Amino acid sequence: MIAGPSVGLLRSSKMLVWGRSALTLLLALHFVAAGWADQCVSPEFNCDFVCDCPECEDELDCGYRGRDFQCDFEHEAQCGWTEQSLNAAEYSWERRQRGPTPASSGPSSDYTTGTASGWFMGVKAVASESPHTAVLVSPQIAETSATCRLRLRYFLWDSASKGLGSSPLWASVVQQDSQEAVVWRPEATSVRGWREDTIFLGRIPGGFRLHLHSQRSQGQRGDVALDHLEFLDCALPLQVPGAECPAGTMECDREGCVDLRKVCDGTDDCGDKTDEQSCEEFRLCDFEDGLCDWDLSSLSPLKWFRTSQTNISSSMEPLVGPGRDHSSNTAAGHFLYVTLPEGGLTQDWATFQSPRLEPTNSTHPCKMVMYTHQFGPRSGGLTVLLANDKISPVWERGGALGDVWVKAEVELVSSSVFQIVFMAAIRDSEYGGVAVDSIVLSPECRVSPVNDSFVSSFPDPPADPCTQPHKMCDFTPDCDDGQDEAKCGDFSSAEGSSGWTDTSVGSQSWTLFKNSTSTGTEEYLYVVKSPGQLLTEAQARTPLLGPSGPACTLSFEYALTGNPGHIGELSVRVIDSVRGAEPKMWAFAGKTGRDPDSWRSVDLAVGARKHRFQLVYEARAIKLCPCAKIKVRKVRFLDCHADYRPHSPTELSCNFEDGLCGWYQDTCDNFDWMQLEGMDHTISVGRSLAVDMWSWSLRGESGRLLSFTQSPDPDQSCLSFYYKVYGPNTGALNVKVLDQNGVELLLWTRSGAHGNVWHEAHCPVPEQLTTFQLIFEAVRSGFDGRIAIDDVSFAKRPCSVPSLCSFEGQHCGYESYGNVHWLHRSAHSGSGSGPRTDHTLETQRGFYMMVNTAANVLPAGQVGYLVSPFRSGSTKTECVSFWYHMGGMNPGSLTLYMKLRSGKRLEMFSDSLGQGDMWRHGSGNLRSTQEEWQLEFQVVGAGGKDSFVAVDDIFISRHPCPDRDAVCTLESGMCTWSNTLNVEVDKLDWELTNQEADKHYSTPHSDHTLGTERGHFLFLSSSNRTAAADNAWLLSPHLPPTTGTCLRFWAYRQSSSDCKLKVWSLSEGKVNQLLVITDLQEPWRRYSVDITSTVEYQIVFEGIRGTAGFIGLDDIQYTVGVDCAKEVTDVMPGKPDDSGGIAASVIVVLLLIGSLVGALVLYLRKRQGSSAAPPPAARGGFTNSTYQPDAMQDRVVVPPVQVHPMAAGFNNISISGVSRGTEVA
Repeated sequence: MIAGPSVGLLRSSKMLVWGRSALTLLLALHFVAAGWADQCVSPEFNCDFVCDCPECEDELDCGYRGRDFQCDFEHEAQCGWTEQSLNAAEYSWERRQRGPTPASSGPSSDYTTGTASGWFMGVKAVASESPHTAVLVSPQIAETSATCRLRLRYFLWDSASKGLGSSPLWASVVQQDSQEAVVWRPEATSVRGWREDTIFLGRIPGGFRLHLHSQRSQGQRGDVALDHLEFLDCALPLQVPGAECPAGTMECDREGCVDLRKVCDGTDDCGDKTDEQSCEEFRLCDFEDGLCDWDLSSLSPLKWFRTSQTNISSSMEPLVGPGRDHSSNTAAGHFLYVTLPEGGLTQDWATFQSPRLEPTNSTHPCKMVMYTHQFGPRSGGLTVLLANDKISPVWERGGALGDVWVKAEVELVSSSVFQIVFMAAIRDSEYGGVAVDSIVLSPECRVSPVNDSFVSSFPDPPADPCTQPHKMCDFTPDCDDGQDEAKCGDFSSAEGSSGWTDTSVGSQSWTLFKNSTSTGTEEYLYVVKSPGQLLTEAQARTPLLGPSGPACTLSFEYALTGNPGHIGELSVRVIDSVRGAEPKMWAFAGKTGRDPDSWRSVDLAVGARKHRFQLVYEARAIKLCPCAKIKVRKVRFLDCHADYRPHSPTELSCNFEDGLCGWYQDTCDNFDWMQLEGMDHTISVGRSLAVDMWSWSLRGESGRLLSFTQSPDPDQSCLSFYYKVYGPNTGALNVKVLDQNGVELLLWTRSGAHGNVWHEAHCPVPEQLTTFQLIFEAVRSGFDGRIAIDDVSFAKRPCSVPSLCSFEGQHCGYESYGNVHWLHRSAHSGSGSGPRTDHTLETQRGFYMMVNTAANVLPAGQVGYLVSPFRSGSTKTECVSFWYHMGGMNPGSLTLYMKLRSGKRLEMFSDSLGQGDMWRHGSGNLRSTQEEWQLEFQVVGAGGKDSFVAVDDIFISRHPCPDRDAVCTLESGMCTWSNTLNVEVDKLDWELTNQEADKHYSTPHSDHTLGTERGHFLFLSSSNRTAAADNAWLLSPHLPPTTGTCLRFWAYRQSSSDCKLKVWSLSEGKVNQLLVITDLQEPWRRYSVDITSTVEYQIVFEGIRGTAGFIGLDDIQYTVGVDCAKEVTDVMPGKPDDSGGIAASVIVVLLLIGSLVGALVLYLRKRQGSSAAPPPAARGGFTNSTYQPDAMQDRVVVPPVQVHPMAAGFNNISISGVSRGTEVA
């Protein structure tokens, strides 16, 4: 009884204690969270490359956005970058896109997305007598580590040929005390393409802003541009609360860990200078207060001198030397420097030296850390020599390393008193030089009391080159002993491996292993640890090579071996002497095996290069130790001389099953053609050449395939090939000819949507009086499609009449005669009357054939003819379709004839009405005949005024012309429907395909007509390659005014799609909405709408791209003058009396009946000896399905084959009865 209250009190006290503890814990958590929150929102923790907030909010708009510390300018905030040009009205930066069409200036796309909808920063146009400077400024950044670098993509192009000027682009750092230092100066060379470079920021201890400058007096919009900025390794060593620093490192006061090799090296790696505080025994000279005890006297007339960028900019050519020193990272900081003197070179080397130092040994060597700056073509290299009783090199770095201070370490061992000698080589070139700063000597480097110098003479310099510099390493010996090719990097030469120079600036570098034995010499390049502070790839370069020929190949073996599962990466790239560093041409990641001898071989096409270039190996090991190695050996340059031609066949005729035959990749374009497996015209499953415009890796404007040089030819030739131009936003395929003077001529072009089918093309090549090359060019004016070629054939004979002629580039063999000549012209190049645009491209620069029919040029009754080449006859009826334009007052008459070789003419089409400023469609059937024939367009003058007749986009199909009111099943093309290339009304194209053939886009599982995966349909798919809400127009031909015409069609939309479909009528440039489909979904659904119009009109299907899914169209029909209730609404024009024709028809019917009777008798006789016919299911072809009332299961009888006559949209598709159809074009 007494215990009860005691237990209750105990429980109460425990609960009270627990409650207090919980309260204490909650308060503690609250204060901790508050501390975190304070740190998250505190300005001192913003923009320091460390995410203090859960969502990294403290690192937004810092010149970068978020955890990846990148800026792609896709967000309208521009990552915090602001335009701060002093005279922005004259010249400034802007955030922009390319726009719907390729511009004559600026990038063809942004870099990040590689599309027209991606954003970048570009300059506005400038036209001034004096230079103006545009300035783009970052937000304030807190500080950076010694390893910090900014990788960016830049664009420099002189599109107007006005000159880029001396400073079209550079970057500077402005610190809080307003000190400004230049940190980046790219080569001012004009290249139409994005390039990549790195700005080495290094240690910046306080707040600063980056400034990106462009200075020009003349230039077009976008010709200087920036995109895709990446800040790399910029955070100070991170704190590891509660964890000790690992072995081989020291702890900073701010708790980060730093490698012991970075202690007392002249660089603040900790961020609080902890690693540089206990260094009293080390001798550091940063040249801020003089030369310390370094001696600048030199035996050469060329001298080193102590200076700063501030002094250089005021007394010499601006920005000749480093933009800042190493020790303070400012323009006012001092360093030692040597460059080309004002009076020119009398000696190309200069030295300075240390005081005399006491002897050392291998266990206690004198260790020296230094920072070197080897920038520009004037930098011939830097060597450190040890001088005692003789002089010998102990360290060297050749050539230029870039606009960066590079850390180096040297160990010096001498049994006698010695001096350290620095010797720089300077070249007589445009800019640059060699600088040294922050020299640190270890305690073992003790100054000797002896003060005299050993440096009184140097070894004899190497002999002068045996030939001119530009002939060194050009892949052909010019010297008697071949010394000009001996040290170029080819391991087949005894000294070839020594031609590779390590140009690494980071913590890994390349070195050469060479061991000679009685059985031979083993040599290879391999990656080792390096003292550099930057976390960059190891890099080794050849000397300047070339120029090279088309067959040039780099052959080598490589090994990435060891115990770890992933050893690292190895890659090869080319650095062009004019264009700069190119994208990697080959890369490997992972490991080749565990065994050290797990070698693999590779042959890389270097190709024809007209400029001198360097080959570069780049590598990055995950871990460097005896257990892991990256190695390269047996480097060979094969068939590289510029005039070399392979002994193997190099004919231009090629099916690409086994290489490129007589074709090779252009090395001056932006991307390569790729061999595509499993999609070819030759054997269906073989290879073709293709460019996938939807690839994320593509950048730039074009990829070109060049032929080997061809001999002059006084006669016409014919280049035939099969091609695909497929996709809603594809681009263009061009064929060009290039003469020996570098002049290009467009011969043939296709653009827009052509369907997922192979087309045959015949391209006439005019006579060539000099050597020449042919070019296949894929133009990246679109970003969502594929261009492919196969089965190329080159014949020394004229082409027959091409099946598709757009008159872009040439006449297609058409010739003119008569009282007046037809002219090959465009609205841009012509003057006077004529169409405002062509029909093909719908631009003023597109071409057509035109004849002036004004009375003063073609009087009434006079005639002008346009005739095609001859074409072989056919046993089948074919269709010719074309587009024509008749303008002005009384333009005359246009008649099209099929003219046989015998001279007989068969009329196919005629019109004599001026019908407004528009292109109209005409067509006619070509009769079957065994005789050769040609097309003849005849124009008869009518005394017109400002009048003309023009034709464009002539297309010859293998099938008869379709009836106007027939259902377009899309099984033989797009009938009379067409896309438009007018970017003012749409951006995309409807594309023709079937589910079986399409391997890239999502499509319906079957069409509506056949209900199978082989049936064809039109579709518009969503894609991240183009912007959502971009639209595509599908147009009918011009239709007459009507009080009731019925449009019927079937449509499909994927259930997850947000694409839209609308139907309009278009007349006199205005659209009228007919139908907005809101209930569209899977499966195929039938729709119909009555159309009324008091004027001539076109029907428009508008597809609007969404963020997901697709829409499709099939079985489209319009019945002119008959409404959807099948009532005749329009009285068709009366037909003239044709009693003679009726009588003739009766006779023909009687003859047909007689023929049928005879055929029936013959059939019955044969059937007696024949086997039974197969059941219907075993026969080929289609079943005779009828139109079902159920809207969900409706199928349509396939009508006679149809053809799309719209050559302008290049949608001329034909599917034959064989397994693979082609349409000659």
